Amino acid sequence: MLSQTQIIRSLGEALGWLEKELDWGAPLAGLRHLTGRIGEFYAAMLTRGRQMAGAVNQRGYDVVGFDGERIAVKTVTSSGRATFNPRTLTLVDRIIVLRISTDADNGVAIETLLDVLRADFDHHLRSLANGEVEFPIRPPRTPARDMDDQAIIAEAAYDRWMVRQYESGTVRVLEDGVELATAMPVLRMLAATLGVDLRNANGGFRNTRQLGDAVLVAMKSMR
Repeated sequence: MLSQTQIIRSLGEALGWLEKELDWGAPLAGLRHLTGRIGEFYAAMLTRGRQMAGAVNQRGYDVVGFDGERIAVKTVTSSGRATFNPRTLTLVDRIIVLRISTDADNGVAIETLLDVLRADFDHHLRSLANGEVEFPIRPPRTPARDMDDQAIIAEAAYDRWMVRQYESGTVRVLEDGVELATAMPVLRMLAATLGVDLRNANGGFRNTRQLGDAVLVAMKSMR
């Protein structure tokens, strides 16, 4: 039996490894063994799980919840569906489908796409010709980049560059008054100049928001 502290610590360690793999150039879709385990740890944290499956994608359930619920966890990255074997669904009390994504602004994000009990399986799953059932997944929405409707909560200038942070946490960089399409190259240059560590506490590289926040702190300390 696992404690919540152990589950949360294991989730943090697994996310740290995922960030390192991504920093080394591994494609997210090629890290299924890792994203699958992250999904199981995340589901165990959400449900106050007390037991994990012995292996990723084992037959039947993946997590046993606090109240004994047997939970099947599917974790996707770019797939348009999550498939299930109807024979193993008879062993399951609950289904959780998660999506792991990553981008320069937010780093690694985990999104819950489906969380249903047995009585509601049929309302969300559809049968396939090969005998499997699936949960169809819509593509993630691309957030708008227009910041005109957001307040600027922090900004600082260094030489030709202005670093701005908006209320959503998004960081943008302007060069000679013109917003750059990608903030990270200048943020890394400024970080090197100002002595800001490029890595986070897990040893992975900071994403745009994390590095931008640290660079802003360093820039303001120079005033």
